[in-house]
Amino acid sequence: MNDSAADGDAQRDPLSKKLDLKTKLAYGAGDLGPAITANISVFYLLIFFTSVAGIPAGLAGTILMIGKIWDGVNDPLVGFLTDKTNSRRWGRRLPWMFYGAIPFGIFFFLQWIVPQFSANQSENIWPLFWYYVAIGIISQSFYTVVNLPYTAMTPELTQDYDERTSLNSFRFTFSIGGSIFSFILAGIIFSQIPDRKQAYLVLAAICTVISIVGLYWCVFGVRDRILVFEAKRTQMEEPPSLPFGEQLKIVFSNRPFLFVIGIYLFSWLGVQITASIIPYFVVNYMHLKFESDVPIVLIAVQGTALLMLFVWGALSKKFGKKVVYFLGMSLWIIAAGGLFFLKPGQIVLMYVMAVMAGFGVSTAYLIPWSMIPDVIELDELQTGQRREGIFYGFMVLLQKFGLAFGLFLVGISLQVSGFKESVAGSPPPTQPDLALLAIRTAVGPIPTVCLIFGLILTYFYPITREMHAEIMLKLKERRLTNS
Repeated sequence: MNDSAADGDAQRDPLSKKLDLKTKLAYGAGDLGPAITANISVFYLLIFFTSVAGIPAGLAGTILMIGKIWDGVNDPLVGFLTDKTNSRRWGRRLPWMFYGAIPFGIFFFLQWIVPQFSANQSENIWPLFWYYVAIGIISQSFYTVVNLPYTAMTPELTQDYDERTSLNSFRFTFSIGGSIFSFILAGIIFSQIPDRKQAYLVLAAICTVISIVGLYWCVFGVRDRILVFEAKRTQMEEPPSLPFGEQLKIVFSNRPFLFVIGIYLFSWLGVQITASIIPYFVVNYMHLKFESDVPIVLIAVQGTALLMLFVWGALSKKFGKKVVYFLGMSLWIIAAGGLFFLKPGQIVLMYVMAVMAGFGVSTAYLIPWSMIPDVIELDELQTGQRREGIFYGFMVLLQKFGLAFGLFLVGISLQVSGFKESVAGSPPPTQPDLALLAIRTAVGPIPTVCLIFGLILTYFYPITREMHAEIMLKLKERRLTNS
């Protein structure tokens, strides 16, 4: 298409105009806060509970599971409500982010306080348990309030098949980049502040401020483009909105969507189990230092994932999303096997495996999130309505279910295997052989099983580039008829 033709299309349909760098950067910044807080929680909150607050591993995993299950339950409801929101000034999604950003930051910070309910540690455990359960539920509620509307904006910003992959590359650049920054920050703070309890508070405070700033950058940076979409959407004749229960039936009758949520569930379950067990693997099995070595290993994984985002994005344009997913997951499966058979002292090989795992983690971030907008367009073609909120609600629900189940599984397996928790300021205890085997199993075989299921579902995923082009052509014809 020549430039004049492209300009003509942009005048007829403003959404056909390519996104500029400023908008892409602002959109990416919206995932900075949720990603930093989520990753700090994934990698450090379980070990914070067991090694700083002195909570047994099984109870610690239960705390995290309760919060994430509640978080998952409210996702479809918040998604449904964002679809119903109608603000001339902000559109459907942005009001939720604007008003939820500050409470989101505050309650994230409160998770890292260790209140002293009793001088006796054994009497202090249950009040601590219920404190963290309550704060976790509130914190996860506000996480949904800011993150669900954010994720639902992707198909509203662009309707181009390949540009959505590019947009998600910017999103996960900020997401993974923020994670890497938080690991570097954690390494610096842990090395400078010997009091582990105080160090976590400082880390949480800095991450809170960055999170709030990133959310407001996104809100104001994408607002103009979102309002263009909203103006066009309100001009279209849509069928009357259906009740929540009826919408759920329609969502789960969308066959490609079932594939996408299955792919994402297994991918993210593998990510979360690996992420939560890495600190235990590095410290208790490889006998390395928590303060210095854990952040470096995490940076090796996430740094590779960050660098590969745009490589995978380019390969996806050439070979398709399925091929890229298969390549990344295959490398991760090899890495998981290598970590399981690794011996203490094989430090260089550990880093090689961490880098290989990062190749797969990158595709777990990128590919499922690039598939979901295509599913939403198919739903619009079939029903005449756009319901991004409820579709993304179930995607985020599964992300959190994967996290909740993964953390619970790791916590219970550690407790059953005899893992010995510690309290801040005391030397780390020697772990029994069964606990070390549980740690190795959680870093190798369990994620591998999850990834294999994801590969099977990806193989049968039905929406190809050609099918999506046909969907968009039919939608364009319908819109021209209705305009």
